[in-house]
Amino acid sequence: MASSLSSRLGANNAIAAPVKVSFKAQMLQAREDAIVEAVNRLLAEKGFDLMTVDEVAAEVGIAKASLYKHFPSKEDLAAAAMVRVLARAKVLLASLPANARPIDQLKAVVRWMMRLQLAGEMPSLPSQNSSLRANLMANRAYLDGLLQVSDHIGGWIEAAQADGSLNPALPPILVLYTVYSRACDPVLEFMQSSGQHTDEEIVEFVVTTCFDGLRH
Repeated sequence: MASSLSSRLGANNAIAAPVKVSFKAQMLQAREDAIVEAVNRLLAEKGFDLMTVDEVAAEVGIAKASLYKHFPSKEDLAAAAMVRVLARAKVLLASLPANARPIDQLKAVVRWMMRLQLAGEMPSLPSQNSSLRANLMANRAYLDGLLQVSDHIGGWIEAAQADGSLNPALPPILVLYTVYSRACDPVLEFMQSSGQHTDEEIVEFVVTTCFDGLRH
């Protein structure tokens, strides 16, 4: 019996043992992370159309040929940046208090999106670009992340409509797109460039207009 128990413990320990990652694999992952971080920053600063692969390579300090070993195209670079943002979004959603009102959950998501944009960390992608759209639609990590985040936020939207915090006559998909559009709201940049208000004041101004409208 003791030997049997030892065997089972040994098997469990073998299963629990961490997988050793080679130094080369670690370096490749570190380089890929640096590339995606640079892409994220350049997309936030310039947008997809103005960003070039040469700029990304220069930002990371590698040859363009080396960059292409990780990401074959500019569209792949943008998709990787979006996957990264969605991963951050999932962390945020999981961190929000489960007992908070749905409307407060939605406001927290909008605040997070706008803070990212004001900090220059939100990628800016064009709404009309066939090659980019095709790449995103073929990217499983992007689609899975987008579906998970949208389902989570969609549940809060429906709950907020049910309790009267949001207008129940509005299509939930319209509300979802309204939430997402705050991530690229031009009002934020205009207000920030004026220098008359802090970033947090700007965020609260836009949260108010988004959820309460312009009526007093």
